[in-house]
Amino acid sequence: MSTPYSRPSYDRTDTHNAHEEPSKNTTTTYLQKAEDLEGPPSSASSPKHAFPEIIGVDGSERPFGGRVDAVDEVDNSKKGWFAYFKTRNFWIILCLGQMLSLCDTGTNIFSEYLADEGTSIPAFQNMLNYILLMLVYGSWTVYKYGIKGWAQMVYRDGWRYLIYSFMDVQGNYFTVLAYRYTTILSAQLINFWAIVLVVTISFLFLKVRYHPTQVAGILICVGGMGILLASDHITGSNGGDISRGNQLKGDLFALGGATFYGLTNIAEEYLVSKRPLYEVVGQIGFWGTIISGAQTGIFDRPAWRSATWNGAVGGYLVGYTLILSLFYSTAPIMFRMASAAFFNISLLTGNFWGVVTGIQLFHLHVHWMYPIAFVCIIGGLIIYFVGRKALGDARKPWLGRNQEEGVSGVGTARKKAERGDVNALV
Repeated sequence: MSTPYSRPSYDRTDTHNAHEEPSKNTTTTYLQKAEDLEGPPSSASSPKHAFPEIIGVDGSERPFGGRVDAVDEVDNSKKGWFAYFKTRNFWIILCLGQMLSLCDTGTNIFSEYLADEGTSIPAFQNMLNYILLMLVYGSWTVYKYGIKGWAQMVYRDGWRYLIYSFMDVQGNYFTVLAYRYTTILSAQLINFWAIVLVVTISFLFLKVRYHPTQVAGILICVGGMGILLASDHITGSNGGDISRGNQLKGDLFALGGATFYGLTNIAEEYLVSKRPLYEVVGQIGFWGTIISGAQTGIFDRPAWRSATWNGAVGGYLVGYTLILSLFYSTAPIMFRMASAAFFNISLLTGNFWGVVTGIQLFHLHVHWMYPIAFVCIIGGLIIYFVGRKALGDARKPWLGRNQEEGVSGVGTARKKAERGDVNALV
């Protein structure tokens, strides 16, 4: 993946001096600034609409005042095999992962309500989410960059976000299609492929090296999910061996959805480590709206004509959209503070939360194996960080030793190093 365009700096610690000594080339365009990507941030060249997430530390020519071990100092600020557990970051991402899992469960519940009403238009449902993301984050991006800067960003890097958004839309679409044809058990088992894909690609292309306890944690989480699936199969709540149609077609759709999900997670972790969150989420909203809108017009017309439209359906669509938008808004923070691998194994508790909420909503019963599976998955999430240093997965190997090639924003290792505090978030 080629190097992204330039990041104009914005030094909140020295804005007065930045205006006192403006750059001689204050009219330099967004594209012209692209040549300075690998160079140090300069507070003297801040445009009116700059990136608030990218700041200089002290106006020096090198990050952290030229110190090459700034990130190392923060990473080694806690000692021992349980160093990461001594930071606030571990508890934040553990809770954040379960919040995302609950969001995932919430969208499934609203989808089930919609299906009960006779309304199942997957591309349209997701398009509403993309529209909301575009309106919120896309508008903020335009405000920060200006119309010209936003257009130049889209011209230069729009293809990246187009590919990323295409994979995200197709991941959602193929997964919904899979559940129409194959068994739930089969589809869920195939979804494990996303975890394998994320770990493999991260290792091969992003230079991520997994600690033995991380591998053990992933395997334990997968084992916990296996217990959940076995419980569902025993009780018949996952469809058992009854296929909804063409089993092979459904399995292929599930495999395609898992593949797109895995690729999307990796791409998002990479992008949010280098770009402001609002730009990334705004762009997925922009391109996702176009792609899902086209798919709605092409593939969802029969479902649209046969759908039921009433007040309840409108409420379910609003609930689905708000929860999914919350998911898309908070997932990038997880990718910064942790990793795509930890993100995926955190979502494995979704089945458990689905049954817990379904006790009241759908009169479901909790099988005795469910609590065991939940404890197993949470245990795996904890073991994942045993033996890790204070920064955990927030330190990305593709950003350089001092994270100099990354953005300084919410949850990043570079931000923590700039503040000299491993618990710093902003």
